[in-house]
Amino acid sequence: MTLLYPSRPFFSFGTSTSTAGHTLPLLRQSHRPSFPKCSKFSCSNSLHLPNNKFKRAYTSVMIVPTGVGAAIGGYAGDALPVARALSTVVDCLITHPNVLNAAMLYWPMPNVLYVEGYALDRFAEGLWALQPVHQNRVGLILDAGLEEDLRLRHLQVADATRASLGLPIVECMVTDTPLKVEIWIDPESGQSTGRIKHPESLLRAVETLITRSRVTAVAVVARFPDDDIGDIDAYRQGNGIDILAGVEAIISHLVVKNFNIPCAHSPAVSPAPVSYPLCPKSAAEEIGYTFLPCVLAGLSGAPQYLVKTSEFLERGCITSRDVDSVILPINACGGDGARAFASNQKIKPLIIAVKENETVLSDTPTKLGIEAVTVSNYWEAIGVIAAHKAGVEPISLRKNRVKNIQCTSLESSNRYAALGVR
Repeated sequence: MTLLYPSRPFFSFGTSTSTAGHTLPLLRQSHRPSFPKCSKFSCSNSLHLPNNKFKRAYTSVMIVPTGVGAAIGGYAGDALPVARALSTVVDCLITHPNVLNAAMLYWPMPNVLYVEGYALDRFAEGLWALQPVHQNRVGLILDAGLEEDLRLRHLQVADATRASLGLPIVECMVTDTPLKVEIWIDPESGQSTGRIKHPESLLRAVETLITRSRVTAVAVVARFPDDDIGDIDAYRQGNGIDILAGVEAIISHLVVKNFNIPCAHSPAVSPAPVSYPLCPKSAAEEIGYTFLPCVLAGLSGAPQYLVKTSEFLERGCITSRDVDSVILPINACGGDGARAFASNQKIKPLIIAVKENETVLSDTPTKLGIEAVTVSNYWEAIGVIAAHKAGVEPISLRKNRVKNIQCTSLESSNRYAALGVR
């Protein structure tokens, strides 16, 4: 089904995440769209520009892995307040849908980049760059397994965002085969995971939207099985794991890996019965029939992904070398992106681990040998970033933490070196 929308040329200007062991098909490289070269761009909160006109933009990355039971960010957009606060301190904040999506709710922030998890890992590794845009042409893919009423509800969301928010949703397509989502909890790691039995159907739909409607971002709605979400009551009470989240990441990773364009997923489930009391962290998913609004809002302005070439070294594209700090849950530092940032030998960003945000994982900075500043909570993390941005050593803000500097003799150092002492 096609949603009628005036065709417009694409204008742009520039400035975690495995598939749980599942082998997913790859399309030919030739199907991946190309994008124009980056031009001058500043991703910045305008409130900071007058005071920092002679400094480059301060860029921070906020990561909260999905499907790992994060105390903050493991539910329905409950890490969004952290991103809102952090965005007023930094010039550019890069984060991912798990942080910014809140089902029926979202919060537009002009200096925040909405980057899918697989793309964020490649960005951290220095393989991809981010090209901010004015607007994406968003395509919507609906699972053929959706019942008629669920399909209509999602179409109504697309029409509502076009009419009330002016979002460029250019075409909707139903897959040629039901995707058949399966979900489960990994017994070893405790993470939620799963698979789709017909990934090739999803890839065909994406390829058609790119070819026919020139979409530059894709939202996917897959039907999730109602009988496999027995732990949903614990989640609604603010406990346990978001059992839907793991396979959601697998779906978006599949699209981004094959086509190099922004993608985010919204699960379709039957409405849950009214529950009281309900944890506020999960409540955003209880106030509507779909989780799609935040996905469409995020994708409409998500940056494009550029595979490493000489082009993205031009001024304007954002690369991993531009990142000044990275914020992570205390025991979720083992993802591809986190390790890549921590191992950057040339320009290593400040790594900040937040104790209060625990997950089911055990990948702490100490265990992994990652040099990090450990803070108690996100209040402290934002304070550390404010000091770092100001050029102030964060430890100097603490009581009696600055010790006498040690002075060594150059002559003594040379003598030890001559003797082979290290």
